[in-house]
Amino acid sequence: MPDVATASFVAHRNLLFTVAYEMLGSAADAEDVLQETWLRWATVDLAEVRDRRAYLVRITTRQALTRLRTLGRRKESYVGEWLPEPLLTTPDVADDVELADSVSMAMLLVLETLAPTERAVFVLRDVFDVGYDEIAEAVDKSPAAVRQIAHRARAHVAARRPRGVVTQDESRGALDAFRRAVETGDLQGLLDVLAPDVVLVGDGGGIKQAVLRPVVGAEKVGRLLATGWARVPGALSLEPVQVNGYPALVLRIDGELDGVVALRIDDGRVTGLYAVRNPEKLSHMDRATTLSR
Repeated sequence: MPDVATASFVAHRNLLFTVAYEMLGSAADAEDVLQETWLRWATVDLAEVRDRRAYLVRITTRQALTRLRTLGRRKESYVGEWLPEPLLTTPDVADDVELADSVSMAMLLVLETLAPTERAVFVLRDVFDVGYDEIAEAVDKSPAAVRQIAHRARAHVAARRPRGVVTQDESRGALDAFRRAVETGDLQGLLDVLAPDVVLVGDGGGIKQAVLRPVVGAEKVGRLLATGWARVPGALSLEPVQVNGYPALVLRIDGELDGVVALRIDDGRVTGLYAVRNPEKLSHMDRATTLSR
């Protein structure tokens, strides 16, 4: 039978992983943060802990902040565009509209534009509804300073966040139309489902071929998809899945996992395509990850 410390950690593990992942955009780094959180938690005198959940979130936040600053330096030398590590998610994530929005590829890219402390404060306050006093302890700021940071971060995110909430039926219809058009190389079909200002971002990490800069506009993106995937050596298959709470396609070539394309859909049309081919970022695509708030 697990001891009290272990039981408490396990009970909150999914929450802690979600906090770390939203702060880092990397499942591998989030797992490392959880390991560091456990090592520190195992040395804590639980008799001195008033709220175990809050204490664990505080440890996780501090570890994630340290790692986030390291990640920033790593991204400076990254080849091409950097995208968050995609997660195959369980159906309940899509059902929780606010959680799905907070972990979507589009939102994680918005969070990338925040400074580390701003990102931590925004995630803890606006996603997980953590109190200002608790956040202040986690980021070593005063509650008044945290309120100012939260206000600034909220305004920053509001100006850049995805346009709105999309229904599952709307997403499914656009995904099916997009998938059919890609599989058949139907340029007109792609133009019908792509928004005029659609953006395609690729991430090959310098290991796999990918567009090095974002491609903007339905005509450019449509032609690239219609011609590029037609030249793929081997049998290409596209499997619809849920990635980060939103519709996506898993790409397989001759049955082997080759990449993931996550879609952002607004008003029935595809506005964002996030194609991850870097094999180092695909390790969480073989099993569903449970996220929680």
